[in-house]
Amino acid sequence: MKWTVGIDIGSVSTKAVLFNGEQVDSKIIPSGWSPSQAGQEVLERLLKPQELTRDDISLLVGTGYGRIQQGMFDKTFSEITCHARGVHYLLPEACGLIDIGGQDSKVIGFGEKGKVEDFVLNDKCAAGTGRFLQVTAQTLGLEVSQLSDLAKDADPADINSMCAVFAESEMIGLLAQGITIESIVAGLLKSIAKRISVMAGKIHFQDTVAFCGGVAQNQVLKNLLSQEIGCRLAVPPSPQAVGALGAAILGYEL
Repeated sequence: MKWTVGIDIGSVSTKAVLFNGEQVDSKIIPSGWSPSQAGQEVLERLLKPQELTRDDISLLVGTGYGRIQQGMFDKTFSEITCHARGVHYLLPEACGLIDIGGQDSKVIGFGEKGKVEDFVLNDKCAAGTGRFLQVTAQTLGLEVSQLSDLAKDADPADINSMCAVFAESEMIGLLAQGITIESIVAGLLKSIAKRISVMAGKIHFQDTVAFCGGVAQNQVLKNLLSQEIGCRLAVPPSPQAVGALGAAILGYEL
């Protein structure tokens, strides 16, 4: 039997998927300070329960920013290519995807068989990324996982700053004015949705769009983003591991 493994080494987490014609298992661990160590560790955690070794793997495929620092991979592909392939496998009806990662955000449009036709990437600042949410949540004394429940019934406050530094000052000012934390959180999510919708507007989506990355588990942000771009958003199973899945599939198809 042919086995392939895809590993996506991101700035926040490292994801791995085992594939043999279908997805067998996946693992997600924090990347920590050493992408190399994270890559080796997630591979061991993925293979051990299946009683497999590195010698059983036909192709080990890397993606994510950490792929360029690794000597462990047989093949590497860009995140854009891997995310598109992974989404097409899970959601063949999708015409594109939005991925909000730890340090960047991506909007990708693709055609038949997940072939990339166009994309927009924000990797120059934290605006509209998971890092922005993390920093602002910490300012409010919250965990990122709490944001969706807090915001779901609140009227969004106006948040104009997308720079994490200026947004922190703006939030402190709003708290001083008596604005509730719930409204501030709703405003933060709305501001991210607007930021991402500007990127999505350059792709011209017309149908179902996949929403990927850990932030995709935030139901309020998903709904706000769907309203802003005017398309149905579908969240695939394990939305953080889509890039790793795509890498494993691309390796299997070689």
